[in-house]
Amino acid sequence: MKKKEIATQDDLLKVLDLLDNTRIRYWLDGGWGVDVLAGKQTREHRDIDIDFDSQYTDELLRVLKVNGYEVVVDWSPVRVELYHSQLSYVDIHPFVLNNDGTAKQADLEGGWYEFEADIFGSAAFNGRSVPCISAKGQKLFHTGYELREVDKHDMDIIEKLSHCKE
Repeated sequence: MKKKEIATQDDLLKVLDLLDNTRIRYWLDGGWGVDVLAGKQTREHRDIDIDFDSQYTDELLRVLKVNGYEVVVDWSPVRVELYHSQLSYVDIHPFVLNNDGTAKQADLEGGWYEFEADIFGSAAFNGRSVPCISAKGQKLFHTGYELREVDKHDMDIIEKLSHCKE
């Protein structure tokens, strides 16, 4: 059986429903995060990137596994990628949330990325409010590596959104 390599909008909505039925604070990131900011799907997506409150890592993994996901990449505490034969991939990123709204995320070298509170936001998508990384956060998250074509597409969307708000 061929692996499902595309995370559709229906898949996204099912994952959001799963998350919304937990007490876990989360924010959509990556390509789907950009499309939520844009209010529409602008390209195909391999996965759904989710940033979340790291104190709920075990709970989130349990919820995903109970719902048919299997861990395929475990780079804890940086990220864990899971696969579901009908819903494709989710890539979860634990964030340590501070009382002042700032956050930090482990990096692969044993250090931390630190983020201001304004990287967290929400946007209307498909008739619902979806927690997501802000345009400012998306720009920040797309630095420090060579951008792929999908990343360039996403940054074009973010730039257009930024110009609309000026």
